[in-house]
Amino acid sequence: MRAFSTTRNAQVEPTVDLKSEPREVMDYDVVIVGGGPAGLAAGIRLKQQAAKEDKEINVVVVEKGGEIGAHTLSGACIETGPLEELFPDWKEQGAPLNQPALHDQMKLLTAKHAFPLPHPPQMNNEGNYIVSLSNVVKWLGEKAEELGVDVFPGTAASDIIFAPDGSVHGIVTNDAGVDKGFKPKESYTPGIELRGKVTLFAEGCHGSLTKGLIRKLKLREEGQFQTYGLGIKEVWEVDPAKHSPGDVIHTMGYPLNYSTYGGGFIYHMEDNKVSLGLVVGLDYQNPYLSPYKEFQRFKAHPFVTNLLKGGRVLSYGARALVEGGLQSLPKLFFPGGALIGDTAGFLNVPKIKGTHNAMKSGILAADSAYKAIVTESKGQDGTPIVMADYEEAFKASSIYQELYEVRNVRPSFHSPLGMWGGMMWSGLDTMFLKGRVPFTFQHAHPDHAMLQPTAMHQPIDYPKPDNEITFDLLTSVSRTGTNHAEDQPVHLRLKDSTVEVKENLPLYAGPEQRFCPAGVYEYVDDEANPGKKRFQINSQNCIHCKTCDIKDPAQNINWAVPEGGDGPQYVDT
Repeated sequence: MRAFSTTRNAQVEPTVDLKSEPREVMDYDVVIVGGGPAGLAAGIRLKQQAAKEDKEINVVVVEKGGEIGAHTLSGACIETGPLEELFPDWKEQGAPLNQPALHDQMKLLTAKHAFPLPHPPQMNNEGNYIVSLSNVVKWLGEKAEELGVDVFPGTAASDIIFAPDGSVHGIVTNDAGVDKGFKPKESYTPGIELRGKVTLFAEGCHGSLTKGLIRKLKLREEGQFQTYGLGIKEVWEVDPAKHSPGDVIHTMGYPLNYSTYGGGFIYHMEDNKVSLGLVVGLDYQNPYLSPYKEFQRFKAHPFVTNLLKGGRVLSYGARALVEGGLQSLPKLFFPGGALIGDTAGFLNVPKIKGTHNAMKSGILAADSAYKAIVTESKGQDGTPIVMADYEEAFKASSIYQELYEVRNVRPSFHSPLGMWGGMMWSGLDTMFLKGRVPFTFQHAHPDHAMLQPTAMHQPIDYPKPDNEITFDLLTSVSRTGTNHAEDQPVHLRLKDSTVEVKENLPLYAGPEQRFCPAGVYEYVDDEANPGKKRFQINSQNCIHCKTCDIKDPAQNINWAVPEGGDGPQYVDT
């Protein structure tokens, strides 16, 4: 088994400026940042519209993963509506949607038992498919290339090109051949400027460029913020006698307490495979909580263990999810581009689904961009294209209707009754009210501000792994295939190298070493200062989930892109 012992000292933001180096420039009509469901749907739609009208439109998709789908991880039980918009004959074309969802269950777990619950109508999966989203995305990437989209995997977008008037004119790809001191090596190659009349950001949850873009262009109103969850999952091959293809099971309760939002899922895929996982709301308060170890406790529950016993793990992974809903959406357009997919935040939390909305948003944005560039010939003189009609189309779409109906579900779990209050309101709202109330609940605070000092909580005694059903963290990380080139800048950067030891360690007992699902962060003995600790970043382990950038109570960690192609290599996720 590969050892994940590579360690590096905490690294602050770079001071060496390589941006003045001359760069190659490539011009496109549309630049799309992110090769996930939203970005690929947008690229495909643009090319389909052009082919239909016998027109030309140049489109590029850049994806930081080593190949399309390598960084894609989801449950996933998906709705096919937007896929059918793009490819009505997707079955005949061989799209990897092989297992229809056939039977839904909802369970309330206690420490030892599983009790059936009424199944919420929002979670009905009739007509949906249980899939490996990474495989679906690979297929979409192939289709995009067949249509003439330039698809560049292994290409990380590191900067945004702003015009003097503040409009967006494209992106710059990451420099290659830079050492860990931010100095060019002999192999140094400056990044390329990809300029476009329209730039669509489809980076997924908490995108490294999008977060800065939202701040710079003030796309969120004062006091508005996104909230998140952390999804951790495994794919297992189980005993055929225990496999029930098409079963979709969701759980509430154990291992989480009533004040911590979250739940489990178990999806029976094809070929004796089962996708299972736990989602933990990142607004949890107890600094001793470890989402990874809660997932191990979930698997150790008799209801889950009985399924997994005798099977074997095939894959592991984790990523942050957008949970804020309608209240947290930023303005979707700006001069020169727009936000699509999870980078904007279209996940329907009660449904536990976002792929269909991500793809639909890509289609809507593509239609807006095509109309401006091809039909109306805008942007020819360098005047920035303003895609206001994209946001108007969003508000008239099924995405908005979905998010409006369920807007009060997620924040209802913030009441003093916690899970019980949320369940009561959610049942009433989803079954009867359908969001038809004259008020909108607001989220309490950003997730990083919800963490409480250790003085207010007791440590959690997590059991040791049994190496059959439950595993230590580094064993799981080895199943992600993650890798980062050794001699490059650490992509997890500290604004102040002293904050973690001075603030997070004494106040929160070093929460980074618990909220990270990949063992990236440690507090180790400081050899230079006996009796003291130093903060250590094992960036080699990073699986690009973005949790650290979200949950760090000091907001001192900045997740930036490493060299293109680095990170996890997910399989069947």
